[in-house]
Amino acid sequence: MEYTALYRRFRPMTFNEILGQEHIITTLKNQVISDRVGHAYLFTGCRGCGKTSSAKVLARAINCLNIKDGEPCNECSVCKAALNGSLTDIVEMDAASNNGVDDIRTIRDEVNFLPTIAKYRVYIIDEVHMLSTGAFNALLKTLEEPPKHVKFILATTEPQKLPATILSRCQRFDFKKISENKIIENLKKICEECQIKFEEKALDLIAELAEGGMRDALSILERCAEDGENQITEDKIKELVGIPEKKYISKVIETIINYDTETALQITEQAIKEGKDINNLLWETIKYTRDMLLLKTTNSISNTYNKEDIDIMQNIMNNVEKQRLLNIIYSLSKLENDIKWSSQKNIVFQVGILKLCSQEMYYEKAVVLNKTNGSTGNTTQLSKNNIKSKKDDENNKNTVQENNEKTQENDINTSNKKEQPMQKAVFWNKVIDTLKKDRNQILCSNLIGTNAIVIDDMTVGIEFPEGINSFRKSIIEKSENINELRRLVSIECKKDMRIKLIDGKNKDNIDLKEETKTQNNDSLGIGININIID
Repeated sequence: MEYTALYRRFRPMTFNEILGQEHIITTLKNQVISDRVGHAYLFTGCRGCGKTSSAKVLARAINCLNIKDGEPCNECSVCKAALNGSLTDIVEMDAASNNGVDDIRTIRDEVNFLPTIAKYRVYIIDEVHMLSTGAFNALLKTLEEPPKHVKFILATTEPQKLPATILSRCQRFDFKKISENKIIENLKKICEECQIKFEEKALDLIAELAEGGMRDALSILERCAEDGENQITEDKIKELVGIPEKKYISKVIETIINYDTETALQITEQAIKEGKDINNLLWETIKYTRDMLLLKTTNSISNTYNKEDIDIMQNIMNNVEKQRLLNIIYSLSKLENDIKWSSQKNIVFQVGILKLCSQEMYYEKAVVLNKTNGSTGNTTQLSKNNIKSKKDDENNKNTVQENNEKTQENDINTSNKKEQPMQKAVFWNKVIDTLKKDRNQILCSNLIGTNAIVIDDMTVGIEFPEGINSFRKSIIEKSENINELRRLVSIECKKDMRIKLIDGKNKDNIDLKEETKTQNNDSLGIGININIID
């Protein structure tokens, strides 16, 4: 016997079997009972929430010969023909692969013919947002005034992509995500029917990963049940889906909270070498941080955590405040979004995690937060609780001396800035674009959001409006990076230029490490001698 996938085998056959959409099912059944079915419907919602299944049930219900309480009998000749795919009066079309004008023109020509067996000719167009502009235009007139024997059911996950002219011609029903409890309940029934052994926590994890889609839940269940053991465990799901263990995730969060850049670098390198799915890793890290915040705020947590997991989480969150956890969640979410659009996912991921470990970034936020709240006495406490690293004791002695030296330099820079009129360099975007084309992603990512300012005839400053931390400064100070920047800036200015960094928050000019090297004209390719400052 031919094997059938679980999501097809257990597809809902009646309205009552469709989970989590009671607000829609009641309306549709009443319309069928009262024989007041509309000519065009639009079903919207996330993937796997029951849109296509509802469309199939509705198509059978309005054509069923023995309808009862608005439900199709699935036993009459029309229902059986619809179920086995031999009924030509119910047409299903995937707009993702049939999105041209000719496809819609075929439908437009067919609607003039009466149905062969059924009462209505029903067109189910899935992923309708994929239709071309010409196809939408071809569909408009037919959708607005179809023959009495024709019904349209459109389904899409992205209704915002549909023209307003299409939306206004349809009865719209928004399908909700299916709740985790309903997914778990349905999974249990399926496992019992298929004689699959399972752990309760395993089904909880599947329901969480499905994100409201029953089809995704059944796909995960099927993958885990096909290893020959016929048993679903939490560890097996994590291994197949590529979810890191909680101990691994907790270590990532702990390094971020403790500003431990060395360990963070080791962990990210290990994750990349082991080929871990970066998106799954970030998703789990965000979820773990969110659960930690919930535990700290409400003293409650999901039942997917055991006592050992909770103990580890409590030890970590004792060293962090709620606002810091919120900042981490926001930064990780932004990093997750940045990775989606990057061709260098591993580099962006690693740099993003290292930035989160930057002491200066969070210390500045803590000071600003205290000033905003009108508090001055808690800054020291924040620095004790939130700014920890393996080298604190060694670095603190140097900090006072460095701050005194910077204060003197800042005074000089401030006076100089009054004498030197500065203007923004119009060529800076071109420099950034060149770095992108040369695939210098690390340098490029650390220059995002910066401006270039012409300080004088021989100096260009790179301004960091939100301030610059030691990590970004160390990246730019690398000899190969500063040489490349000077080369590109000098090419644009058509003369030898020096580079300075400008802390836009404190209005400080930061001199880079100076080590003069003379290069010949050919090295830069601009026809002048250039002194490189590392």
